Amino acid sequence: MGFLSFIFGAKKRQVEQYIENGAIILDVRTQREWDQGHVEGSVHIPLNELNNRVGEVKALNKPIIACCESGVRSAKAVKFLNLNNIDAINGGGWVSVKHKL
Repeated sequence: MGFLSFIFGAKKRQVEQYIENGAIILDVRTQREWDQGHVEGSVHIPLNELNNRVGEVKALNKPIIACCESGVRSAKAVKFLNLNNIDAINGGGWVSVKHKL
């Protein structure tokens, strides 16, 4: 097993574990991106609205798997959510998350 396989395999296992624990998929892309496709059943809160809507995420009372297009915005979302005492991980790109379900 190569280094990259090890890293990405660990991430896949972490996402799978969160899903098994009832995690919610949080898509932080823009409305336009969301409208072009998303993970069925996911919650949509664009990253630029997350600060004002963090209460909605807390009210879900579930672990969070954040996703976006590539994983950059979802990484920012996870950092913010963790600072607000919300259990969240970065799932990366939404297509990748969709394939892990």
